[in-house]
Amino acid sequence: MTEINRIVDQMDRALNGEAWHGPHLEELLHGVSAQQASAHPVKAAHSIWELVNHLAAWNFILATRAKGTAMHVTPEQDWPPVTDTSAASWKKALENMREARAQLRAATLLLKDVELENIAPGKDHSLYVMLHGGVQHDLYHAGQIAVLKKALA
Repeated sequence: MTEINRIVDQMDRALNGEAWHGPHLEELLHGVSAQQASAHPVKAAHSIWELVNHLAAWNFILATRAKGTAMHVTPEQDWPPVTDTSAASWKKALENMREARAQLRAATLLLKDVELENIAPGKDHSLYVMLHGGVQHDLYHAGQIAVLKKALA
């Protein structure tokens, strides 16, 4: 198995595979309503919806960088606002997260193992660090989602 395939395996496990740490993102988000997703059960913490938008944003940003394009991230790109809390908008937010992950996955699979040592466009760290960091980032926020779901119960 190549290192690229190992990284993609970890991406897959974080989103919807057999995750060693516990529930994967899709499992955590299953059955969460728009009302629950937009709630702020922990004072001064992001909502589940805000976290999903943030995850989608960063999967897209990393996909862009993996394809060779530097990207400066604005605060609004980092934490896209929730402007419509309808069920349809929540469904779209989940679809956006899945599509951004699909883009990152596809961009990663186009890389060769030797390219992992290359510096990520516009950054001072390697693609290897960036891609592993992306998985770590997803899991960090998955843990936050798990805590928010408990707080909603």
